[in-house]
Amino acid sequence: MQTKTLSWLLFTVVVASVFCQRLAAAEPVAPSQPQKNLILPGEVFSVAGKTAFLLTPQRDANATGPKPWILYSPTLPAYPDKAEQWMHEQFVKAGIAVAGVDTGESFGSPAAVKAAEALHAEMVSRGYAKKPALLGRSRGGLWASAWAIAHPEFTAGVGGIYPVYDWRTYPGLAQAASAYGFKPDDLADQATTLCPIERIDVAAKAGVPFFIIHGEDDKLVPLGPNSAELKKRYNAAGRGDLVNLIVVEGQGHSFWKGFFTCQPLVDFLIARARAGTQ
Repeated sequence: MQTKTLSWLLFTVVVASVFCQRLAAAEPVAPSQPQKNLILPGEVFSVAGKTAFLLTPQRDANATGPKPWILYSPTLPAYPDKAEQWMHEQFVKAGIAVAGVDTGESFGSPAAVKAAEALHAEMVSRGYAKKPALLGRSRGGLWASAWAIAHPEFTAGVGGIYPVYDWRTYPGLAQAASAYGFKPDDLADQATTLCPIERIDVAAKAGVPFFIIHGEDDKLVPLGPNSAELKKRYNAAGRGDLVNLIVVEGQGHSFWKGFFTCQPLVDFLIARARAGTQ
């Protein structure tokens, strides 16, 4: 009798084990959490299926109204990096959040703008201002300027560290074409509508201010067709007073500390992010 009981118990355990294994296999596997190394305390989350980050400042308990923030680019796995840490520390100490969304090497394409729109909506739903300031480093300038052109009403100001505004100079037509979904020759034909520098007058006429620091000897992202051209086009639109361009003699596209400890640039972005809450 005991033998039969023991056999029955063993059979029951085996059947239950098989059932649980099959049930577990049938259960959907939860997607892994997005991963990103942050240079300061913050949050990594998913928006529109893409990895986003938020560097969160301490908020004054007595503060009311929308919270100020900076929309950063390029949000790639390595950025923002340690070279920028001091700058971002100044932002969060001033109560300014920094956020960005990883769209890969999209170079300010319409798809990149669409993803930024999803991040913008998420930030607004969290109580952040509809009108952030923007910071674009290097090719991040393409994202920042594309946003300012698409949404000047949601742009408090744009800062740039040796920024790209013309993808014909960097990364070049071939690589940009892939990101934009065109063949190189076809993208060249669309430059007047898709290349940020060619439409920067939209931001100028809307009164979007810029503050840029760029090396005079930059070979990777030449000053002339990028930052200097933006200043030139703002001048042509009668809004040259809205662009503050610092040209650094003897510097190229480098990790020179002065690019990342530029106090006037930091002050501009803090002031514009705060202005965006009004």
